[in-house]
Amino acid sequence: MAQNTNNKAGSPTHTAFAFKREGRKFGRWLEIGVARAEPDGAIRVFLDRLPIGGFTGGVLLSPIGTVPPVPELPPRRPGQLDEDDELDA
Repeated sequence: MAQNTNNKAGSPTHTAFAFKREGRKFGRWLEIGVARAEPDGAIRVFLDRLPIGGFTGGVLLSPIGTVPPVPELPPRRPGQLDEDDELDA
């Protein structure tokens, strides 16, 4: 078995995030666990929670100390109203 020289005592090297949808267009990243990169290329993930509702199923592993990217808004089509726009009556 190969010795892990980069990771002392199997401590986590990454944070696991899940994207949770909020509304039709928006969402946010939630921290859901940790991960560890092994010398043989394997990645071991421990998820200690999952979002209820709006969970897309994807998990992002980001190195510890970094934040996930800001979710991009979907492109706006001509004539499309935002949820905040009010219709003139």
